[in-house]
Amino acid sequence: MNRDRLSAHLSVGRYGDFQLTGAVRPGPGVPVLPREGYRVGVFRDRDAGLRIPVLSAAVSADRLFDTFLALLRPLGAVVDVVLEGSHAGDRHAEFRRDHIDRPVLASHLCDFEDLLTDDGCTGVAVLAAGRPAEVQFDEHKLLHVYAPDLRPFRRVLRRAGVGRRPGLALISDAEHLHHTNPGHAEEFRSLAARLGAGDPDRVYSADGW
Repeated sequence: MNRDRLSAHLSVGRYGDFQLTGAVRPGPGVPVLPREGYRVGVFRDRDAGLRIPVLSAAVSADRLFDTFLALLRPLGAVVDVVLEGSHAGDRHAEFRRDHIDRPVLASHLCDFEDLLTDDGCTGVAVLAAGRPAEVQFDEHKLLHVYAPDLRPFRRVLRRAGVGRRPGLALISDAEHLHHTNPGHAEEFRSLAARLGAGDPDRVYSADGW
């Protein structure tokens, strides 16, 4: 694919009623049609002997962040948070803050909504304190829930108008492209410091597509 056709491909973010954020695009020629919905499966870690239900959802950009915040409510009043980034080349940065009030966390995340929705190198995971339940807002801008009981989270999605689609193909299932820029790297560092989870003196670098 030449440069002009690739640029035109990357500029497309709407697929019918479904709008991608600026963070990720399907690979050129990849037959994955982005669409809204969620699927349910089981996450298995044989080494750890772990088996837990998982829900994965794609939500249109106009409702994505609000749906993410709503999915945090079933986790309880106090949560742990892990901020993940891959801005510095292939290096993966991960910062954790334990025991933060969920409303306080939500307030901080709202201040960085553009980073969380439009940076293809930033992800965040929020974990219930003291029990196995986790909500991920990953670098593909997909929402993942790991919990023994998914019913409270499915109710949240139902209220948001996101329906179950068995066999739903997600953008991460095939080749895809992530987008970032140096400004996002700086915002990532600021969010890590705001959460009390990162080293404010650490330097990040970033490239675009």
